[in-house]
Amino acid sequence: MSELSKDNVADAFGRPLRSLRLSVTDRCNLRCSYCMPEQDYVWLPREDVLTLEDMATLTGYFTDLGVDRVRLTGGEPLLRRGLSGLIRLLRQNPLIKDIALTTNGILLADYAEEFYEAGLHRITVSLDTLRPERFHQLTRRDEHERVLEGIASIARAGFTGLKLDTVAIRGFNDDELVDLIEFGKQVQAEVRFIEYMDVGGANQWSQEKVLSRAAMLAMLTVHYGTIEPLPERGAAPAQRFVLSDGTTFGIIPSTTMPFCATCDRSRVTADGMWYRCLYATTGTDLRKSLRAGASNEEMRSLIRAGWEGRRDRGAEERKALERDGLRVGGLIGIEKLRADPHLEMHARGG
Repeated sequence: MSELSKDNVADAFGRPLRSLRLSVTDRCNLRCSYCMPEQDYVWLPREDVLTLEDMATLTGYFTDLGVDRVRLTGGEPLLRRGLSGLIRLLRQNPLIKDIALTTNGILLADYAEEFYEAGLHRITVSLDTLRPERFHQLTRRDEHERVLEGIASIARAGFTGLKLDTVAIRGFNDDELVDLIEFGKQVQAEVRFIEYMDVGGANQWSQEKVLSRAAMLAMLTVHYGTIEPLPERGAAPAQRFVLSDGTTFGIIPSTTMPFCATCDRSRVTADGMWYRCLYATTGTDLRKSLRAGASNEEMRSLIRAGWEGRRDRGAEERKALERDGLRVGGLIGIEKLRADPHLEMHARGG
């Protein structure tokens, strides 16, 4: 273990560098209306995409500075060939305590056992509806059955701790909250409801579509009765609750109750751009330095300086604009999104 690993860095507000979301591809096999609503996108040039070995190397620099949790994301990460090889490389790093994967589940039945054997710790599956017709409306694809097959394969492979992420949208799936919790009981998963966030210029986000934490709890209380909050777990984004029968679920209130004050997340895109905030419009090109032959110390110094200078509070800033009546239109204009694929949320791991 290097000396640097004992000296965790903190940003300008004292937030530690603890969690890394590593996007292994910007490609996806769905076109969800809240994330990738367009049929065609400007993709990252393939020659710029990092090798899996490069990704493991970059992750090592982050773990030397305090990161101990890594989440593999996309796009849809299962579209990246050899993903189990990356998991094995990451498992060789003794500073990583947790390796998780977020997936839409379509290809999961083909890979769940392979990922378990490679050493993956946990899986999160995005599941916004239990109704096939709504799934097609949301994603423009008829893959709902394969998602359910993927979810079923997780326990068979040996995984525990499954989470199901649901973006709750008023007027779309707000009548399925109870159904999703009941489905979670069946598959031994904790459901996490995510407030609909303004993450791009093409998704037609509006405040009217946001189903707030308060509204979700009110709806669920009508059905389940008393719902008790659980103690918060540090920088974890989800606020967790328990039903009278012991069932737990979470709500991530990113829009109405931003958690910027405790955010310890970094995001690295498949081509090595590093973003310190989900809402950031500029990042640091780590690939350029890596391929130019920067030394290990130079790479660590680059990341250290970037994090120590971090002042991002993107969700709180968006909330302030709303409060002051200045929040108009999407976060980033569609023309700007098409000019720079890094600005798309699917490129930086959502």
